[in-house]
Amino acid sequence: MTPPLRIIFMGTPSFAVRILDELQQSHHEVVGVVTVADKPAGRGQMMHQSAVKQYALQHDLRIMQPEKLKDEDFVQELRNLNADVFVVVAFRMLPEVIWKIPPLGTFNLHASLLPAYRGAAPINWALINGEKISGVTTFLINEQIDAGSILLQEKVDITDGMTVGLLHDILQEKGAILTLKTCDALAVNQISPRAQKPVEGKSALAPKLFKENTQIDWNREAKDLHNLIRGLDPYPAAWCRLYSKQKETWIQFKIFNSKVVSFPTERINGPEAHKEGLLFPCGNLTTLLVKEIQMEGKKRMDAKAFIAGNDPNDFSY
Repeated sequence: MTPPLRIIFMGTPSFAVRILDELQQSHHEVVGVVTVADKPAGRGQMMHQSAVKQYALQHDLRIMQPEKLKDEDFVQELRNLNADVFVVVAFRMLPEVIWKIPPLGTFNLHASLLPAYRGAAPINWALINGEKISGVTTFLINEQIDAGSILLQEKVDITDGMTVGLLHDILQEKGAILTLKTCDALAVNQISPRAQKPVEGKSALAPKLFKENTQIDWNREAKDLHNLIRGLDPYPAAWCRLYSKQKETWIQFKIFNSKVVSFPTERINGPEAHKEGLLFPCGNLTTLLVKEIQMEGKKRMDAKAFIAGNDPNDFSY
């Protein structure tokens, strides 16, 4: 067994919880957890705790929630804990005064095979761009975003029907194992960091997702739209607006569970009912079959149930 390390863990969402749990269950010691401050959320504006904080409370771990990462008292608190390494998963960008504290460095787990897909949404963009391989990477943090020297990597194959929800769960599990493996290797100095080489093109960056870059353009080919839909399923979801002739207004829809099909639709500017769901005509005479849909203000439903209560011919692009 490798020598136990004293670890400070930094993270926020549920993705980070699985990695924290792997470290907590190991022979290493998690001496502190850093996460975002509680924030009001929802209609009642009740104070919301991050998923990482909730886990830390359940396991009696020391919790730190600084408003400012450069706060002198917070920085000194980190120093006083005498951690060997800081582990970061889905947290804020750290200032140099923090990531330089531990003697073994500060490393981050990123859900891509760096240097590809640096940024906030690597899992989504790998699917949106139709990649066949993804993975997880541990790397040393430096002054640039996701650009530090690589420690370890693990590849994952992407299948055609895989959604971002499924890939998220697979990478979360792989990431937990890789993070512990990285800590074990650092403990015995059996790891050789290697510098990243910059990449160009669509796989270079994974920017945040906004309403503008998650909208469906039915002029694009069905294959591209299928990748967009599965790359946003279940969240935040690809969306479009369809015009209802009956209501004389545009209605917003979220689209899920799609499939590229070879049989065409007779319609040219709107969905058509089919025994398997809804057929949407796309660019270059391609067709997309949609099996689940969510009308604005309604719950996500099977396309067949939607057809039973709505006339698809009423809607157009």
